[in-house]
Amino acid sequence: MVTIRLARGGSKKRPFYHLTVTNSRNARDGRFVERIGFFNPVASGNEVRLSVNDERVTYWLAQGAQPSGRVAKLLKDNARNAA
Repeated sequence: MVTIRLARGGSKKRPFYHLTVTNSRNARDGRFVERIGFFNPVASGNEVRLSVNDERVTYWLAQGAQPSGRVAKLLKDNARNAA
């Protein structure tokens, strides 16, 4: 099954996540099909906290990709803030 989930990057105590489309059997930070954005939970000031390519998210959801719980919440909050 194809999922949209977070892949962790960044250094120790400074997390940074890429929103990736991947096979659910692959490792969290392993192989992926496409990167469709990023999430920076420790963003401050003028730094961007969440960036998502909405067209690609819509495409992958239409293809049957399932977002993880955290990604679903981020997408929902992003859509609410954009409106």
